[in-house]
Amino acid sequence: MLNEYEINQSTMAILSLKKGFSKVIEEEEEFIVSKDSTDIINQSCKFFGSSYSGRFEGTKHLIGVNYKAPIIVEETHEIIFFPTSSPRFENCNWICLKKINNFEKNDSNTILSFKNGTKIELNISYNSFENQVLRSTLLESRMRTRKKEGLR
Repeated sequence: MLNEYEINQSTMAILSLKKGFSKVIEEEEEFIVSKDSTDIINQSCKFFGSSYSGRFEGTKHLIGVNYKAPIIVEETHEIIFFPTSSPRFENCNWICLKKINNFEKNDSNTILSFKNGTKIELNISYNSFENQVLRSTLLESRMRTRKKEGLR
């Protein structure tokens, strides 16, 4: 079990287990971290020079979303995570946009397939999950556009 964890390029998901504990799924391994999922997001934002609230405000400015907002954890490698529920709830899971291969409906849940072949079942409807993916993709697109405009 780890006490600290920073999101990196191989982080695929941060799953809430119970109050104060999360499971981090990377491309090659998994960890139990003694922190809530949103605390890991916040600590990782700080590690990369911002904060969750700063990133949240950035998302709000770029795409106008302020509920279940996707977060740019790190811009250079375009690491964007989105929550499966309100980050205020302890059962909030966070998914990395770039690692998604496919997702499909399974009754009232969603089965998520990552690019490395790992599959997980999430307690979120297919339509809600799809909406989160679309919001995150819009954020990614706006971020790339701003980067290109800034280089002129």
